[in-house]
Amino acid sequence: MGGKSVVGQYVISKAGHDKGTIYLIVAEEGDRVFLADGRSKTVSAPKKKSRKHLQPISTFAEPEILRKLQEGITLYPEEIRRAIRQIADDETV
Repeated sequence: MGGKSVVGQYVISKAGHDKGTIYLIVAEEGDRVFLADGRSKTVSAPKKKSRKHLQPISTFAEPEILRKLQEGITLYPEEIRRAIRQIADDETV
């Protein structure tokens, strides 16, 4: 996860009790990113995790979700859940 912004990218947790969980990166701060899954972790209360414990998925969020993240517009948990469900289905195909 190089120097460019990764907000809006999907990642899989490689370590910790949440190993294998797909998240959406909703913010970044130095070596850490803030993750949401639309269930226990939302945009307003994200999970903080080190970049080294994440495996990026080459997919970024759909344009509407990216726009909301960039403009600070409310992103509802159900929008994140729907998007992650779609990514999870694509990953298993």
